[in-house]
Amino acid sequence: MNDFFNFVRKYLLEYLPLQRRFSENTVKSYRQGLNLYVSYLRDVMQIPTNRITFQNCTRESMQGFLDWLDAERGCGATSVNQRLMVLRSFFKYSGETDCTYAAFSMDAATVPTRKAQGKTVEFLSEPALKAFLAQPDPRKRTDHRNRFFMILMYDAAARCGELLNLKLRDLRIDDTNPVVYLHGKGDKIRIVPLLPETVEHCRCYIQLFHDKMLYNKEEYVFFTKSHGARTQMSADTIALFMKKYGNTAREVCDEVPEHIHPHMLRHTRAMHLYRQGMPIHLLSEFLGHASYETTKVYAYADTEMKRHAIAKVDILRDGMPPPESLWNNNEDLILKLSGLL
Repeated sequence: MNDFFNFVRKYLLEYLPLQRRFSENTVKSYRQGLNLYVSYLRDVMQIPTNRITFQNCTRESMQGFLDWLDAERGCGATSVNQRLMVLRSFFKYSGETDCTYAAFSMDAATVPTRKAQGKTVEFLSEPALKAFLAQPDPRKRTDHRNRFFMILMYDAAARCGELLNLKLRDLRIDDTNPVVYLHGKGDKIRIVPLLPETVEHCRCYIQLFHDKMLYNKEEYVFFTKSHGARTQMSADTIALFMKKYGNTAREVCDEVPEHIHPHMLRHTRAMHLYRQGMPIHLLSEFLGHASYETTKVYAYADTEMKRHAIAKVDILRDGMPPPESLWNNNEDLILKLSGLL
């Protein structure tokens, strides 16, 4: 292989998973992005795969690649920008590893991103959340499990995968300050405090689902049984019961969204904490975001807070008309302020 493909191999097999500690899914996404770029060079620019080198990776080819994603593959601005981010990351790694290729990193940095529409964060209002969590019947064993899953997901603002991977050893409910250890993206661990009500739900759940005589700290907290053996719950199981509860909740509360998905509870907790005054930097740490920029989406999304802020300003004015400008009908002042006098 030539230098280009040698760098691709080291980037995907060593740098991302071992040095950056990126998750398997993240590495898969980066691999897909680079595969698409190679496909563009091969199929559109007619460069045989074995002849693709760094010299083919010009600013024009990168720009053409993004245009191709847009026009031929129908990718939206967000997807196009994500592919550009992959190219920038790869060429930056190549340039830092070998200064011979630093120019390609500079070229990638000059390719403009596409303007994307503002993100819309779907979350549940407080009445909708209350109606949603009231749907499982705790007298039924499966509903009891499902209700606790949703309560813990909301309280900890956990990702679905984080709860599916949760083991009994990760729950520290008997400590003075009860917490849960969540294993997030890139094997990052964050410690999240639990509310007293959640701790009580947790104790009831463990008593019902985990026999004291067979208690094993390495067992998954949430499991299903297949042929008598306990197996890890699947994301499909979560999506199905949340969809069911969402449909029934909508019958009693019209604020419940049309389509409820597991990640919505994480968004809901984040929005509620933000509205209650949690600083955005602290919220970013609570959610386990790698970048503070990711958390800003909650600030942009909260139109309700913007509406209240505007209303407060109007209350301060008490309906009075805005004050008249000092320079009104004063030509000398206008000329002076503008530097003409």
